[in-house]
Amino acid sequence: MLKPFLFYCLISISIFTACKRPAPPQTIVSAEIPALVEIGNEKFSPADFQDSYAKNKSVSDSSESLTPVEYLNLYTDLKIKVLQAKQEGKDTTSDFKEEMSSYRDQLAKNFMVDKALVEKLTFEAYNRLKQEVKASHILIAVAENASPADTLEAYHAAIALRGRLEEGSDFGDMATRFSKDPTASVNKGNLGYFTVFQTIYPIENAAYSLPIGKISQPVRTKTGYHIIKVTDKRQNRGMIRIAHVMIQVDSTATPVQKELAKSKIDEAYTKLQKGEDWDKIVESYSNDSQSRKNHGLLPMFGTGQMVPEIEDASYSLTRTGSYSKPVLTLYGWHIVKLVEKRNLEPYVSMATSLKQKVVTDSRAKILEQANAQRLRKKFRLQEFPESLKVTATLADSSLLKGKWDYMKAVSADWPNIVLFSIEGKSYDASAFLQDIKRQQKPFPKGSSPSVVFQRYYNDYVTNKLNEYEKEHLEESSPEFNSLISEIREGVLLSQVMEENVWQKSLSDSTGQVRFYEKNKERYQLPERARANVITAPDTQTINSIRKTLLQSPYKLESKASELLYAEGISEINKLQADDLFELYAIMQKNSNYIVEVAGYRSASEPESTSASRIKNVIKYLNDKNISIVRIIEKDYGSFRQATEPERNRRVSFQFYSTSAKDVQNIYNSQSPEAVMIQEGYFTKENPLLTKAKWETGEQTLLGSRNATWIKIEKIETARLKTFAEARGTVINEYQKELEKQWLSKLYQKFPVKVNDQELEKIKR
Repeated sequence: MLKPFLFYCLISISIFTACKRPAPPQTIVSAEIPALVEIGNEKFSPADFQDSYAKNKSVSDSSESLTPVEYLNLYTDLKIKVLQAKQEGKDTTSDFKEEMSSYRDQLAKNFMVDKALVEKLTFEAYNRLKQEVKASHILIAVAENASPADTLEAYHAAIALRGRLEEGSDFGDMATRFSKDPTASVNKGNLGYFTVFQTIYPIENAAYSLPIGKISQPVRTKTGYHIIKVTDKRQNRGMIRIAHVMIQVDSTATPVQKELAKSKIDEAYTKLQKGEDWDKIVESYSNDSQSRKNHGLLPMFGTGQMVPEIEDASYSLTRTGSYSKPVLTLYGWHIVKLVEKRNLEPYVSMATSLKQKVVTDSRAKILEQANAQRLRKKFRLQEFPESLKVTATLADSSLLKGKWDYMKAVSADWPNIVLFSIEGKSYDASAFLQDIKRQQKPFPKGSSPSVVFQRYYNDYVTNKLNEYEKEHLEESSPEFNSLISEIREGVLLSQVMEENVWQKSLSDSTGQVRFYEKNKERYQLPERARANVITAPDTQTINSIRKTLLQSPYKLESKASELLYAEGISEINKLQADDLFELYAIMQKNSNYIVEVAGYRSASEPESTSASRIKNVIKYLNDKNISIVRIIEKDYGSFRQATEPERNRRVSFQFYSTSAKDVQNIYNSQSPEAVMIQEGYFTKENPLLTKAKWETGEQTLLGSRNATWIKIEKIETARLKTFAEARGTVINEYQKELEKQWLSKLYQKFPVKVNDQELEKIKR
């Protein structure tokens, strides 16, 4: 990178690289404390230097640590640049303040969360992942913000129902009769097997806490009270990956269509039993166009993430490569092949992703409540119940509809009614009422205006406590104060370096050429070969890749889902738009992709139909900013008739790419790093060419695990780089030269004095 913008400005910033541990606030020493170094009129303490040294002593091109004396030069360079930036007033500009505000907001989030509780919930989640629970539930519905009377009535109903269950009433029968869960009439309250994060936390908590066969006390959630019974527990079966052959058929199919589908899946299964190649069966039989292009492969899944029939069939397979008998689901018939099984990963590997889930799923409510309690203990909060009681009289039914306006009620002197104070700072009713009006929303039937109003108040108090903590983090957290100080230095350093070094080096073309001419001996090219190199598991794969690379854009073994149309229709419907969005996402993600849009029509449709279908698809892509130069149009009309009549009315998509790396990625989709395609200049020392003949032409090298094809187009002798070839390196080195010259002037402007006695103490 030529221009290291914000090099020092990341949240984990330190003087030269990311922080390795928190630092105390920077100390500019007073007269009573001996200074280690004086720069101009500023003095810096041994403690500040030692902390900076501890974090950055290993930052160099060498693997060895810098000595304190060596690091002192780097430390002084930084401080002198920051002093120059402050003297220029860069720390007073609106841009600087806005940038610091943004960094502060980001950093503050990490200091305003109960890390210990997050860690505890994360570890709890991991331990629960080791087990899967099967449970049933009965829901006694009551709104989250129901009145105390309605809530108590629902609770008593739940207690009564639990009593009948304890006396021996059948759980499934009671769920069918009394549960307000809409699925209970079908599943009798059975939730099936689940693991962590697959249901809301209160239900998960109860299920993992109960022994098998036991019935819980009422469990409160947003929807009401739940009675939960655990019916089984088992060890986590891990993650599994399968491939499948699918014959589509749904509940609306005619008996003939269902029989035909069953016949086709049986035919495919028979051929597999006779030794027919899996890929060939997938290509010939599977209706799942998305997985068919990838050998029938489906994404990895775990318990509760796939339809039960597929899940049961998949987990029953014990040997990789084995496949199931035909399985019927609501989507059709499937044959499932086991590709991979993975056991639960170690906690260290999963901790980061688990923490992310902990803070975003229904556990977030636990964290919010804990945070509110923490803030109430941390800060001096004084509430005035009588003021709240007066204000709460404004709550009426319009609050539940999201159409509430306190100004319509009897007026009062709301700005002078204090609801609470935080550390002596008062918060009045007027601001609170305006906050409700601004954020109000409709609430479910059964909610109570007074309960909703109280919830708004509680949330408002917590938000103000959060704001107060955020505003005073520098005072309450030395670690936060330290990091903010470092970021402040980093932003100032970035700005002053941009102005005095980076931008000058980029814009001064004359200076660049002068520097190049003066230092030509640095820019030598060794003897090199211009070559293409392909490494693959075998020569057959190499030949296939070479065939693909003969013509650009390169045809990829990758397609998007086809669009099927009704007779005479060319407009895009909602389902087709969803498929097209996936196509757009692929094109957006892969900037070198080109897509062939091929249109077809049946013989009975007008000739213009296929062209209209193509036109509508291209318009959709153009509207999404996919350029026309990345689209190839092919109108096949009624030619190339398909065996399935409905596919004669389609638009299909074939991907191409202008990059050989995309070809490589397609080949590596099944076995990462199996294929490598490289082109460019190689030296004799390059590991790929060490065993190759150093001569032009093609050659194939066979190894124990792979094969390598090399085509050397030409061999260039050692020579001096031209300025154009060396420009990137020249600019980097010219930057160093400019920085050196600039620092020389700064050292004259800000005289530096080092306290040798204090430095000697640090050296010991």
